[in-house]
Amino acid sequence: MKKLIVGLFTVASLMACKNGNQNSEKEETDKSSENVAGTTAQEEDGWQYLFDGENADGWRAYNEKDAESLPEGWIIEEGTLKSLGEGGDIGGDIVYGEEEFDEFELYLEWKISSEGNSGVFYHVIEDEEYDSPYFAAPEYQIIDQQGFPHELEPWQSIGADYGMYDPDYAEDDLKEVGEWNSTRIRFTKDKVTYWLNDKKTVEFEPWTEEWEKRKNEGKWKDFPDYGKAKSGLIGLQDHGTYTWFRNIKIKKL
Repeated sequence: MKKLIVGLFTVASLMACKNGNQNSEKEETDKSSENVAGTTAQEEDGWQYLFDGENADGWRAYNEKDAESLPEGWIIEEGTLKSLGEGGDIGGDIVYGEEEFDEFELYLEWKISSEGNSGVFYHVIEDEEYDSPYFAAPEYQIIDQQGFPHELEPWQSIGADYGMYDPDYAEDDLKEVGEWNSTRIRFTKDKVTYWLNDKKTVEFEPWTEEWEKRKNEGKWKDFPDYGKAKSGLIGLQDHGTYTWFRNIKIKKL
């Protein structure tokens, strides 16, 4: 009888342990799902996912309004949107074509390959006269800051408003290539702020006299429509290297 009781206790313990492990695994799965797809609280706060890790609905090549899917140079890989490095200065970029945004807060996570170069566009305008989003759209610069093969100007550096505003960052704050980073862009008509890994890199007022002076005397002096748009699409750049993006979400302000 004693052996029977011990045996029953052992079976019960094993079953409880198994159920506990299953519950733990389920909790981890649910938590992982929340990280990708967002929580109810986030939805209530107004966050809208542009990429949920499972499909690329709404994403297509720049200036290809009839396209219904990603171009060949982009794939979904292990819950990420990945550029295959087939793009360049012209061509290879994608946009979320379902909706335009004016004032917003955009959040996403990314990692880049060695010597990589990429970026995040907003207020993207599509027109046959523009060969690339950067002809008219501002860009948050993503780059392998420490390993890029050419010397970078401050306005080309990570977290910059590319070609316009130099970023404020510390070398010690940069992550190793292949590690995940977070980017946040908050745009209003009164102030624009960029963050890299929760640290502010750039802040400026759009469309002021000082902004116009920078535009007309710098990188964009030969691009008359740069930065004029008050709303537009969100875009991701393929500048010839592997780049991975995930958890892309936006909130209208």
